[in-house]
Amino acid sequence: MALDRNSGPNDLSAFWMPFTANRQFKTAPRMLVGAEGMYYRTADGRQVLDGTAGLWCCNAGHCRPKITEAIQKQAAELDYAPAFQMGHPKAFELASALRDMAPKGMDHVFFTNSGSESVETALKMAIAYHRARGDGARTRLIGRERGYHGVNFGGISVGGIVTNRKMFGSLLTGVDHLPHTHLPDQNAFTRGQPEHGAHLADELERIVALHGAETIAAVIVEPMSGSTGVLLPPKGYLERLRAITKKHGILLIFDEVITGFGRLGSSFAAEHFGVMPDMMTTAKGLTNGVIPMGAVLTTAEVHDAFMQGPEHMIEFFHGYTYSGNPIASAAGLATLETYREEGLFENAAALAPYWEDALHALKGLPHVIDIRNMGLIGAVELEPIAGEPTKRAFTAFLNAFEKNLMIRTTGDIIAMSPPLMINKAQIDELFGKLTDVLKALD
Repeated sequence: MALDRNSGPNDLSAFWMPFTANRQFKTAPRMLVGAEGMYYRTADGRQVLDGTAGLWCCNAGHCRPKITEAIQKQAAELDYAPAFQMGHPKAFELASALRDMAPKGMDHVFFTNSGSESVETALKMAIAYHRARGDGARTRLIGRERGYHGVNFGGISVGGIVTNRKMFGSLLTGVDHLPHTHLPDQNAFTRGQPEHGAHLADELERIVALHGAETIAAVIVEPMSGSTGVLLPPKGYLERLRAITKKHGILLIFDEVITGFGRLGSSFAAEHFGVMPDMMTTAKGLTNGVIPMGAVLTTAEVHDAFMQGPEHMIEFFHGYTYSGNPIASAAGLATLETYREEGLFENAAALAPYWEDALHALKGLPHVIDIRNMGLIGAVELEPIAGEPTKRAFTAFLNAFEKNLMIRTTGDIIAMSPPLMINKAQIDELFGKLTDVLKALD
């Protein structure tokens, strides 16, 4: 049957939308049809300020010329190359560029197609690493409450967001969770890292005592939890977690899918906090959200444990058809060049104090019970409506869109993470509109 492209999206029923209230959306669709720089364009011609960098991913802004040109050129030159037992130059170029911008010691890169796939890859890599070293009893994985690590079975197993887990049965066995770091009674309205909560890392010692260190392969945490509502690491927390994992021979994985590529003003959160994990998972900002791509960065110690046995044998039985895809690799290289040439990480670092002041000026508005920030990230937590959790924040999301502002909500938390090209006038525009939205909430 021929596809009628002239009819437009007049039948919305076929597309089952992800993480969306499908029935509500299809009653009153919010269609984006164009974008440039800091703004989306809607189907009815409005310019909407992007306060969320798409979905935490368009860190360089929208429709950037260098990235667009790189994709066009690569598609005309080499559209696809087999990912197994074959290669193409740009995948190796991009891996080298990532190694060079990562914290010293992150020497190897394994390409995936999303943050979820990066997490699955890192978890499998951790278990296989211990087995390759003759320590095959280490199969247990430790995540954290309110953590988000994508939506595949490994990711939701180590993840700790209840609504992402409860529909899908028992998930992976042998998984345990650290407590989250959100202590509103002690840390409300904190600017940057909270003072209280470093001791929560010591819960890993309890988990080790319960299960035995010899059974634990890895701990995975977001250095700063984004999707659950911007939960910040207390001062000293990550350092303590790193010390405990090293003490017990447990790998530490940082999920940097959100925090990577300038979001905190540094290339990666590991650099920002000065804490070196054994692996880092990335995606989103790697290609500016334009082409699906992710990557796992590892130390030489992890990589070299696999480089044993006959040289003609496959060392790690894992990968994806599109690992290191040529067009995605071209997009990644152009994205990293755009970050560097335009000084976008430096812009984020320079504007972080101005962003912080503008965000915390919302304190005292109706129903605002907490505000949190780090780098170019901000969260406004709202008092839930009794018996109707999430409704107040979702109403704020809808009203903001009507005022030409894109925000994100999770639970009753508003989260913001604009493109790193933002300027002071656009920060003023964003928080001016959000102020109007919050003042009008019931």
